[in-house]
Amino acid sequence: MSSDFNKQIIEEFRANGGRVGGMFEGSQLLLLTTTGARSGKLTTTPVMYLKDGDRYVVIASNAGSDRHPAWYHNLRANPEATAEVGTETFVVKAAFADDEERDRLYARMVEQAAGFAEYEAKTSRRIPVVVLERLPA
Repeated sequence: MSSDFNKQIIEEFRANGGRVGGMFEGSQLLLLTTTGARSGKLTTTPVMYLKDGDRYVVIASNAGSDRHPAWYHNLRANPEATAEVGTETFVVKAAFADDEERDRLYARMVEQAAGFAEYEAKTSRRIPVVVLERLPA
């Protein structure tokens, strides 16, 4: 996604307490701020999520691209990040789902948002599932 597209979603998210319209209307969306793996710069990306207990699950689909999204590489290098859900902002630590958990969580995301099945069909890579655990304040 282009940075202008993301910027518009981020602004709308923050202006409306975590709600956005357009193609993401009604979706569970969070803003994920990661530290660049090489640059060290903070980057915020809107991503769809699902809840798994107290954890937030995000999918590194990159819309079915053959490459992982930049935020995934950032979390590999720097697993602590910031999440914004609704009007709340908190620190999270990323963990990377093993095969069994990945399959279970990916299937749940497909139930919530069918487009993720299409993303998986578009690429030969195994799309990673990232679990974000909230850290104490």
